Amino acid sequence: MKSRLFAGLAGSAAAFAAAFLASPAAAQEAAPKEFTVAGNVALVTDYRFRGVSQTDKELAVQGGVSVTHSSGVYVGTWASNLSGWGTFGGSNTELDLYGGIAKEIASGVKLDVGLTWYMYPGGASNTDFAEPYVKLSGSLGPANLLAGVAYAPKQQALGRWYFNADSYATGIPDRFNAKSDNLYIWGDANTAIPGTPLTIKGHLGYSDGNSGLGPNGTSVAPTGSYLDWMLGADAALGPVTVGVAYIDTDISNAESAYLKPNFSSTKNGSSIAGSTVVFSLSAAF
Repeated sequence: MKSRLFAGLAGSAAAFAAAFLASPAAAQEAAPKEFTVAGNVALVTDYRFRGVSQTDKELAVQGGVSVTHSSGVYVGTWASNLSGWGTFGGSNTELDLYGGIAKEIASGVKLDVGLTWYMYPGGASNTDFAEPYVKLSGSLGPANLLAGVAYAPKQQALGRWYFNADSYATGIPDRFNAKSDNLYIWGDANTAIPGTPLTIKGHLGYSDGNSGLGPNGTSVAPTGSYLDWMLGADAALGPVTVGVAYIDTDISNAESAYLKPNFSSTKNGSSIAGSTVVFSLSAAF
């Protein structure tokens, strides 16, 4: 409880004693929580990272947990299964560790500064990388808005290890230990529809980085620079949320041809960055 309880003298010794004995419990009850723990689980029909499928256009099971201090400092982790798009190997799992601080810098405006460490347990070497980010969020009328910038400095996991056509064809890197950086700029918006359990949402992102394949046969910005976007809706049904989203990029088949077969579905050779509709079922706790 944010308000504090004060016990006054009742004018009698008995009343004073009762108030005195009750006050420690009341004070303890009134103290704000120092730590908040939150979690989430989800089942999605395709794991799209910045518009590109990480699961060969198949199902993914995802989940995470975070701990936030009353000061605004937080840490957390999030994980998903993987398949296709490069050779992650090992458990074919993405495990993200993140931390930062989020503070209100003006009425209704929050600044969030942190870092995400992307890990691929048991996978190929030189696949993990760090990405600092800055996010600014607030509301405009009924809409919730967020703008973010994530910049990953030069690292081997982001490097263009395969440079020319021969190296792409043979799968043998011709620029071992190359390093590259990556920039991602994005904006999100959502608003609830009054009188309904529905929330509509949208996203637009821009990637700029390594236009090729890295040490694990993939790249965060596969064609160098591209746009990704999403339009969707969520319906809160009791403890669960059902979602649907249309996701697409401006990566053409011609632009990504030099990345194949890595950049295509193992089932039919179609692009893993083409338009799709993703359904989701999630719960927060």
